[in-house]
Amino acid sequence: MGALDGRVAVITGAGRGIGREHALLFASEGAKVVVNDLGGAADGTGDDRTPAQQVVDEIKGMGGEAIANADNVADWEGGQRLINSAVEAFGDLHVLVNNAGILRDRVLVNMTEEEWDAVIKVHLKGHFVPTRFAASYWREQTKAGKTVKASVINTSSTSGLFSNPGQANYGAAKSGIATFTEITAKELSRYGVRVNAIAPAARTRLTESTPGLADMVAPPSEPGQFDIWDPANISPLVGWLATEGCEATGRVFFVQGGRVAVFQPWTMAAEVDHNDRWTVAELDSAMQKVLS
Repeated sequence: MGALDGRVAVITGAGRGIGREHALLFASEGAKVVVNDLGGAADGTGDDRTPAQQVVDEIKGMGGEAIANADNVADWEGGQRLINSAVEAFGDLHVLVNNAGILRDRVLVNMTEEEWDAVIKVHLKGHFVPTRFAASYWREQTKAGKTVKASVINTSSTSGLFSNPGQANYGAAKSGIATFTEITAKELSRYGVRVNAIAPAARTRLTESTPGLADMVAPPSEPGQFDIWDPANISPLVGWLATEGCEATGRVFFVQGGRVAVFQPWTMAAEVDHNDRWTVAELDSAMQKVLS
């Protein structure tokens, strides 16, 4: 028996990289998988259905069940079709893994409107749209009297949570995804839906194209050495978050190699309060205590 036996999962951006590893692991654990991928380049341009179908063929070759889907996750009608495809093919939906993403790195003073809009759309809207339609499906099931034990796993990034220069568009989207995760976890709990996010560190087309990372994420030179950048290292955590019995929700996890850590959300830190309206001069002195 696999940890995900009987679970139906939609995984976006699953034609390559981390998403592909998710799809293969989910299938190996008994899940039925919708492999979603537009097949575009790392910057989002182009359209190639081959990667998604190749992953489906791999899954079927190992005795699993999967279908390919090429809908755009940031398109309203496409997101609806994506969720519907799982229900139509496998009769239900239990897991949504939002993984699709692109990069258009540029320092702020050189970034174009199109570079900003494209990245925000694929990452942030591309998380919102499938989640919106999956949530509606699970809400209707709950209203019909069915017990729902569903899971959404989003993909944030240390680029947003730790702030990486040159990635204002990508980082803003990824930070937004972390907050989106916390809010939707609170909203959807009434319908039996858990929502979590991961911030993975792995070797992908995106990290290999990030300045300063290409050499860092290269495979180890010594045979048999553990490859902490292998994208397959990320998927077991996602698989665990997708299990029916997992209770975690509203959390964001860092994962790299064999390391898993929980991020601490925004919290209040040092403060000053003198129970009256401040003047600018008073704050100029008092704020030194806050910033020290």
